[in-house]
Amino acid sequence: MKIKLAILEKDQSYLKRIVSVFNTKYSDKIEVYSFTDIEKAIASLDEVRIDVFVSTDAYEVDQKRLPKRCGFAYLVDSSDVETVNEQRAICKFQKVDLIYKQILSIYSEKAGSISGLKLDDESTKVVAFNSVSGGVGASSVAAAYAIYLATNGKRTLYLNLEKFGSSDVFFSEEGQFSMSDIIFALKSKKANLALKLESCVRQDPKGVYFYSQPKIALDMLELSCDEVMRLISELKLTGSYDYIVVDSDFSIDADSRKMLNLAHAIVWVGDGSEISNSKIERAYTALSTLEKNSDSPLTSRIALIYNKFSNKTGKSIGDIGIRSIGGAPRYEHATTAQVIEQLLKKDMLSKIF
Repeated sequence: MKIKLAILEKDQSYLKRIVSVFNTKYSDKIEVYSFTDIEKAIASLDEVRIDVFVSTDAYEVDQKRLPKRCGFAYLVDSSDVETVNEQRAICKFQKVDLIYKQILSIYSEKAGSISGLKLDDESTKVVAFNSVSGGVGASSVAAAYAIYLATNGKRTLYLNLEKFGSSDVFFSEEGQFSMSDIIFALKSKKANLALKLESCVRQDPKGVYFYSQPKIALDMLELSCDEVMRLISELKLTGSYDYIVVDSDFSIDADSRKMLNLAHAIVWVGDGSEISNSKIERAYTALSTLEKNSDSPLTSRIALIYNKFSNKTGKSIGDIGIRSIGGAPRYEHATTAQVIEQLLKKDMLSKIF
């Protein structure tokens, strides 16, 4: 399936360049039609069944003349302009990847359904990271694992589902969309969520894909268990990733257990302190009790990593049934990037699977 894109632009030099780039980079995803005459462009919308129409703001496009199925946006010179005549605006002078993602976003809002998805979702492994005791750097370990996978050639998405967490602490890349846009798409129950997910994702220079933090932290509180499960399931169905690293708040309530059932491996992070060990032991015992007679117990998928471990104040948990795969000491006065760099040197990451 290709998206049919019509571009209306007076600047023929720019038009030639943008069409050339699209044909080179996205020939398997987009079929481009270019115009300098507005009447010919509008006539093509029905003739060719254009999916997305973008026009220079030098023209004023009558929205009534556009087919209902056709998405629309204005091309503008400045990235500071978000709308023109109450219609979305796309800055023409930015990376073509960002323009492509905005076109995908427009299409996803108009398209009725998506076909051609890979249905073998078991090809994507989900690894969930939790901190039972809090403050032990579980997010840092999760981010390090995502980088470890990406540097080993695995297409990896880091998905931060913490209520007040942020992917941006570990990863960065330009982009217009954030997790707020994903949450809105989930709430809207759009049938074409896969395209929205593709249009909003960013890729860090380290190779890890991620969604930028919500524009408003409270947006994360709006996500229900069913919506999170749909999000993870849809990400698996796209076949875009080998691994999805899920970083979430810890809980073993019914909803959390439903979400964890989507994970192929679960990593608990503790620091070896008396308080941390006690909480992990109690949580493991409680989870074991809750899932008695379960056909697919979560406890069998749990691995334990010790982070910020001190030989002076910490010790390993006794044999309670959790597989321990290693740990890392506390790195005093280190930046987040420096901590990640040290964690990547530990062989514990290779033992998760």
